[in-house]
Amino acid sequence: MSAGDRHILVIGIGAGDPGHLTLAAVAAMRRADVFFVLDKGSEKDGLIRLRRQLLDQHVGTPYRLVEGEDPERDRSRQSHGPYTDAVRDWRHRRADVCERLISEELAPGECGAFLVWGDPGLYDSTLGILREIRSRGTVTFGYEVVPGISSVSALTAAHGTPLNQVGGPVLLTPGRLLDEGIGSADDVVVMLDAHQRFTGHTDEDLWIYWGAYVGTEDEILVSGPLDRVAGRIVELRAEARARHGWIMDTYLLRRSRPGEEPHEEPGDSTGVPAGGDRR
Repeated sequence: MSAGDRHILVIGIGAGDPGHLTLAAVAAMRRADVFFVLDKGSEKDGLIRLRRQLLDQHVGTPYRLVEGEDPERDRSRQSHGPYTDAVRDWRHRRADVCERLISEELAPGECGAFLVWGDPGLYDSTLGILREIRSRGTVTFGYEVVPGISSVSALTAAHGTPLNQVGGPVLLTPGRLLDEGIGSADDVVVMLDAHQRFTGHTDEDLWIYWGAYVGTEDEILVSGPLDRVAGRIVELRAEARARHGWIMDTYLLRRSRPGEEPHEEPGDSTGVPAGGDRR
């Protein structure tokens, strides 16, 4: 980076556990002159608070934190075409906010940073937004990405299970596409499922590993045969959303192979065996 260039760091900070922050992420945070945060409203104040805690712990010296208002997204459009149009519109308006922050709050020669939950390359909009801003040509900057521990890795670790079966593929999909079926995939990771579409697959002899707020003090885990635990997950999810005002959850659906049936996992710290739940 030359003395007159703006530079952006996109830093993956893990799924919520401060211990998931990598050494590379800490080093990158210490390079930044300013940290950009999009405010998602009072219901999600905890997300900003967790970022501040990470900065206080690992940056130490006084740092600049600049907040912008995150635009609302139209979540009413669920079919593929309208959904992608709504996301493009939302990203465009997000790019407007981020472009202003970079232009007004990051001087030439300075380094700015976005702290991204999980990994910036997995179902996150930050990289797409930065590409759009650069394509506009109104403000110039370079950027680099520091990977983080994703919610997928955190989920399987919390459940003590591998992500894939021996030699098998893994499908990652947003929840809205689960209604189209899982085809021949033995292992399917589902993210962004606001409508609990797993409830439509209880007749398919699947095992589910589900987690909400994975890696945080509010973590909830449930595992077991889908037809047995789906109702419990729906109840827990509704209770948690009402309590916190928001929810982030991810799950793995597993179809058993001969000789590789999901087996009972060791009990967790509360003594609840697999097929139960942990809070």
